[in-house]
Amino acid sequence: MSQKIHIAFLWHQHQPVYRDAPVSIDKPTQPCSVSYLMPWVRLHATKDYYDTVAILEEFPKIKANFNLVPSLMLQLEEYASGVACDKCLELSLKPATELTDDDKVYILLNFFMCNWDTMIYPYPRYLELLNKRGKNVPLSEISRVAKHLKEQDYIDLQVWFNLTWMDPYWKWNDSFIKNLYEKERNYTNAEKLELLDKQKQICGKIIDKYKEMQGKGQIEVSVTPFYHPILPLICNTDTAKIGMPDVVLPKKFFRPEDAKVQIEKAVNYYEKLFGIKPRGMWPSEGSVSEDIIPLIADTGINWIATDEQILYNTIQNQQGGNISKSPRELFYQPYRVEKNTNEGTKSLNIIFRDRVLSDSIGFVYSHWDPKDAVNDFMTKVHRLKESLWHDKNSAFLIPVILDGENCWEFYRNDGWDFLRELYARLSSDPEIETVIVSDFLKEHPAQITLKHLFPGSWINANFGVWLGHPEDNLAWEYLLKTRNFLDDYIKKHPQKTDSPELKCAFEELYIAEGSDWNWWYGDDHSSCHDEMFDYLFRKHLINIYKLLHEPVPDELHIAIKGKFKQAAPIQGPRDFITPAIDGKITNYFEWISAGFFNVGHKGGTMHQVESLISRFYYGFDVNNLFVRIDLRAHKNEKDTNPLENIQFQVLVLKPFNKTINIKISSDNSVSCVMESEDKSIKPIDCAYKKIIELSIPFELLGAKENDTLEFVVTANKLVVENNKSNLYEIERWPYQESIKFLKPTEEFYLQNWS
Repeated sequence: MSQKIHIAFLWHQHQPVYRDAPVSIDKPTQPCSVSYLMPWVRLHATKDYYDTVAILEEFPKIKANFNLVPSLMLQLEEYASGVACDKCLELSLKPATELTDDDKVYILLNFFMCNWDTMIYPYPRYLELLNKRGKNVPLSEISRVAKHLKEQDYIDLQVWFNLTWMDPYWKWNDSFIKNLYEKERNYTNAEKLELLDKQKQICGKIIDKYKEMQGKGQIEVSVTPFYHPILPLICNTDTAKIGMPDVVLPKKFFRPEDAKVQIEKAVNYYEKLFGIKPRGMWPSEGSVSEDIIPLIADTGINWIATDEQILYNTIQNQQGGNISKSPRELFYQPYRVEKNTNEGTKSLNIIFRDRVLSDSIGFVYSHWDPKDAVNDFMTKVHRLKESLWHDKNSAFLIPVILDGENCWEFYRNDGWDFLRELYARLSSDPEIETVIVSDFLKEHPAQITLKHLFPGSWINANFGVWLGHPEDNLAWEYLLKTRNFLDDYIKKHPQKTDSPELKCAFEELYIAEGSDWNWWYGDDHSSCHDEMFDYLFRKHLINIYKLLHEPVPDELHIAIKGKFKQAAPIQGPRDFITPAIDGKITNYFEWISAGFFNVGHKGGTMHQVESLISRFYYGFDVNNLFVRIDLRAHKNEKDTNPLENIQFQVLVLKPFNKTINIKISSDNSVSCVMESEDKSIKPIDCAYKKIIELSIPFELLGAKENDTLEFVVTANKLVVENNKSNLYEIERWPYQESIKFLKPTEEFYLQNWS
């Protein structure tokens, strides 16, 4: 029998702290006394945290590893005890008869927050409610729409928003949840309240389930530093220079004592919940450096994990190493990593995630047929086995490490079809064994010791997501200033060192040291919640000053997000263009020199409104302005035309007011006319197949040489009210500004040639 290859799945479960009020030394006991600004702990609790471990009961041969972040577990405890509440829960609990106009607007904006393809479109009543609100509705129109929905609509929406975040596990194992799915509509207030009580009960079952499965020996639960900080940067932000030599650093943040507290708090909290100390740790975002090794080792942690690129960079920089094996073989085994300190040599076991397999589950397979996805995964594993098996005495380990919550909403049935197929195939494969990391290390100790460790995270093997952009660096500057303030406060008030207020202030500091705030600063990531994360980061710093009755620095009241960014993603034309007006992308080059504006999704904090327009281009030759409008793809719209009752407009504001009206019929034919202030109508050359393209003569616009032209693009909805047709603007791009350019001359090409 051939030797087996070992796979260690590590599912990472994490949420940041969503409360904005200061942490209290006294544990809250009153119902709904702790307010969270976002509902993600509660919603992921019912959709991901319980079922991802419960599914293993169907597959006793499968062993797995789960990483739980203490900031998540703490919030689960507060929801389970009933002390936690969030705005969405508050408005879900409220009887529909008591909803105010503002409540209804908030519900319509926020109760469709989910992946529409997998969590709304499969449910006719929920889709019906989305259509009633409108998929493409401006914030300004929501209040009008809110008045037209009936009381039963709001009750059903309150139920469906919470029900769609219930994992299929509960539909299969809880008769009440099953009946709600089958009933589909006309829910009662009593049914809604029972559903919300089920949520609370589930929050209370999660940690017990992990404890039970760990006790049986089928899983291992590892931990992360308490509030999910990037440990190497808390120890020393200058460490980032090693992986990013050209990075612009903030003022040096150097607080290894804070990193030590975050680690120790996590280990102690874990022991309180599980009755044993954790053996493993996933440092936040897989972020490692030599500085963190003794801090983690001193707590008794035995192993940590990070990305394969860290190992590659470490080997490249290893001095005096005698590594002779092939590069691929090097990744699939555990290592010891050492750090010499004044107290002696400290060491840890360390494993490195397989990037391709991990990212395939996290980002690729969600839209595949489950069997095809599992076939691909198994093929990759067996190819690895064949390529690695030169040394028959070696025991190779493939760590598959990824987010254990967010990817599943993009999978059918919340990932159950894929995971069942995957676990079944792995269970029946005689050449593969899934393992608990600590058990594998006990049977197969590391054979190679790393004397150095390249610093970085699982993303690009550096810390660029959290540092280097002006927004990131300003956040670090505020954190440093507040940290120094606490030191000064202790010096001035030594008698208050052990005061409850100071302890709470430090807790707020540790929360602000979490990685999630800087995840959304800079250009790396963005969501409709950016401003809320920005607010929460600054609010935790503000809380520190308020707890100690000291003046709050003025800058903490001003948003960081967007401070260094242009108001809109506009790029101007670089050359003349001559596109064919045929409604399709005839070739790659016809619009390549045009200007463009990226739209993205619109909406602010805590709501999701999908835009009709994804981006538009504009360009010209000497005689004509060319405009191209790209529309967002709409799926699962077999029975409706998403462009029905929609009219697009190019509003020319200068040199004279002109309105170009574009209407697409059900057969995709298009009519396009220009209306002037004097109500005169002129036809405009326009086409639509995959994109909208139009050509507008400068002569019709009244534009002369050196005139400034100014325009915006809008989408409008035709609504019939009281037997009268009204056109409501639902999108305007750019928002709060316009596209401006000079009418080009023959010299434009020469002026812009490069």
